[in-house]
Amino acid sequence: MPILPPLRCWPAALLDAARRFNRKNGWVMSSHIAMSMMLALFPFVLFTVALAGTVAGLLSQDIAMETMTEQVFSVWPDAVARPILTELKAVLQTSNTQLVTLGGLFALYFASNGVDAVRTAMVQAYHDTDTRPFWRSRALCIGLVVLGGAGILAVTVFEVILPLYVRHIAQLLPIDSVPKGWEKGLRGVLALALPTGAVLAFHVLLPGRVHRLRRILPGAILTLLLWLACGSGFAFYVGSFAQYSATYAGLAGAMAAMIFLYLNSAILILGAEFNGALIEIANGMGRS
Repeated sequence: MPILPPLRCWPAALLDAARRFNRKNGWVMSSHIAMSMMLALFPFVLFTVALAGTVAGLLSQDIAMETMTEQVFSVWPDAVARPILTELKAVLQTSNTQLVTLGGLFALYFASNGVDAVRTAMVQAYHDTDTRPFWRSRALCIGLVVLGGAGILAVTVFEVILPLYVRHIAQLLPIDSVPKGWEKGLRGVLALALPTGAVLAFHVLLPGRVHRLRRILPGAILTLLLWLACGSGFAFYVGSFAQYSATYAGLAGAMAAMIFLYLNSAILILGAEFNGALIEIANGMGRS
């Protein structure tokens, strides 16, 4: 049985994925994921900051919390991320960022609701039967939240430490100077590493069963490419045409973030549906 169908079948699979998306109320599921993610956004950042504070305390080191919160929104359009970051900074100034508190545990649980919404969409897209009990599914979602927070923390630390080591090594070696602009390139690579890791984790861990890596890569790559195009297009739209403040007043920032999450959720589901369509075609070719 082939792992994937020939490339000539992929356009038909993409068209079938779009039909499946519409037939299975993909737009409704996208709004569910967007709302769940929006509600989970602040608890996730609070948990990540608390995790960073705990790690910094254990290592007796300081971690720039502002840099880390900005890392969460590094691939968001600036017009969408800026109002959310402003509110987040206000919340962090008055919140208890201890990890092991009742509020910290609630933040962790509420943040996992967003992942659980993605899990439901993934199971439907892959046409799997999820036999995992509630406690195992919830534990998986919580584990992904912890993994995401640890990933953001690791990227933030790496972004701060690596330039220091490079400058130190450059002083020891017969090099006149380190090429300019490499730190900006490193920041871009690390910013892309976070959504790439998240998409792969969603496709590998959240469906009802584990699929081969080669079977999930087409939908994951499609998702990342469409996310990139969506981010650029939405940034242009917000900066040039949209006037959310005239309609939503003080809620303009939140509504822009909601619409951005809604579009990205639809793309995520479409990528999973694309994989599901490719798998069905490959299975049909194997049976025939």
